[in-house]
Amino acid sequence: MKNTIFVFKEGIPKYKQIYEQLKLYIENGNIPVNEQLPSIRQLADSLSVSRNTTLNAYEQLLAEGYIYSEGRKGYFVTEFEQSLFTNISSPVISNETDVVEHVIDFRAGAVDQQHFPLKIWRRISNHILTLKNSYQYGDPFGEECLREQISSYLFQSRGVNTNTNNIIIGSGTQQMLINLGKLLKEDFSSVIVEDPGYVGAREAFKFHDLSLESLPIFESGTDFSNLDLLMSRLIYVTPSHQSPLGVSMAIPERLRLIHWNNSRQGFIIEDDYDSEFRYTQKPFPALASLDSTRVIYLGNFSKSFLPGIRISYMVLPELLINQYKEQFHSFECTASLPNQLAMAKFMKEGEWNRHIKRMRLIYKRKMHCIVSELRSHFQQTVTIIGDQSGLFVLVKVHLNQSEEWLIKQASLHGVKVYPTSVYSIKNNSDEPIIKLGFSNLTYAEIKLGICLLKEAWS
Repeated sequence: MKNTIFVFKEGIPKYKQIYEQLKLYIENGNIPVNEQLPSIRQLADSLSVSRNTTLNAYEQLLAEGYIYSEGRKGYFVTEFEQSLFTNISSPVISNETDVVEHVIDFRAGAVDQQHFPLKIWRRISNHILTLKNSYQYGDPFGEECLREQISSYLFQSRGVNTNTNNIIIGSGTQQMLINLGKLLKEDFSSVIVEDPGYVGAREAFKFHDLSLESLPIFESGTDFSNLDLLMSRLIYVTPSHQSPLGVSMAIPERLRLIHWNNSRQGFIIEDDYDSEFRYTQKPFPALASLDSTRVIYLGNFSKSFLPGIRISYMVLPELLINQYKEQFHSFECTASLPNQLAMAKFMKEGEWNRHIKRMRLIYKRKMHCIVSELRSHFQQTVTIIGDQSGLFVLVKVHLNQSEEWLIKQASLHGVKVYPTSVYSIKNNSDEPIIKLGFSNLTYAEIKLGICLLKEAWS
């Protein structure tokens, strides 16, 4: 220990740096086996740190077996076979990197932090934590007070007429689909999915070994021409704002899908993931509002409120609800109990409706901003897809370049953009389509991002 030198770096806890350096000295044999280490006080004084700092470092080394303690004598180095360490290669950290720091990230799936109702949510959350029932396990199918609010909201906003008994609360769309897949695979061996479509849904179905059939989706809408030729009686769709192409299923198409489904005695899984944000006219009625007997409705608070809140919900038809509850009555609800109670109160106080109304206007303006900037900078070299609703746009780029090239060039100019090829099964676009989310960006960031993209793709 006499010749050991400690050099502290900024931003890393000092106890961790002491632990790492002592560990390295021991592994390299710089501190002999069974040598006594300085006392906690001696080491703290010599390094000008607190005793707790050196104590934490010693306790970590002790827990990992690098040192041992002998009563009041102190700490000593454990005996090791040096060959045990020489065969382990240490990670090499390079100072050189070709990664460019992203100035603008067009990530979809985030929400506007600036306009999040932080004070209101904090007030409600603090109140919830004073309630006795916040400190226990909740209803396995979700808190009744939240299910009541969701039932009322769905009737008013989406025309879905349901009761609290048919609503199931969970922690995310994928988790709900996995549970649902466990239930449905007893009677169904395959499922129809959109192509291109939500990858998370496909993975959830594949988790239960359900085979996939694809329903082609184009910029003009859904292609139902071969629907009757498909074998499946189960279909997953995003009719209000198709993911990722952004098209909405027209009323005649919805009615046709319902008729097809009823003729097969199957089920439609309707993922209504961001129907709150339509900017041209009111959203079309949900499929579940047109036929509640064989439509499974999925919704969530991730896009409209906060991704990290992890609250989603599912409305099951009478044909499935009892079977579902029998299967999952022994499982705890995966959604946070305090968050459920807080959201119920948030909705009951009218804050939810005010939040949606405010954010719809804000996101509409951001949509107008990004579309305007794209048209101004790129003119005829891009086609904008899905600018009527949602929190992202797709940009079909007519530059005779690959999706990979477009993403790499954008990154080199400090802009992070996202591919859409991952959504496709076999219905691939003839030209690359890039996904640009805008919900968490300011107007200035949107304008800068598009300007940088213009430089990157020129």
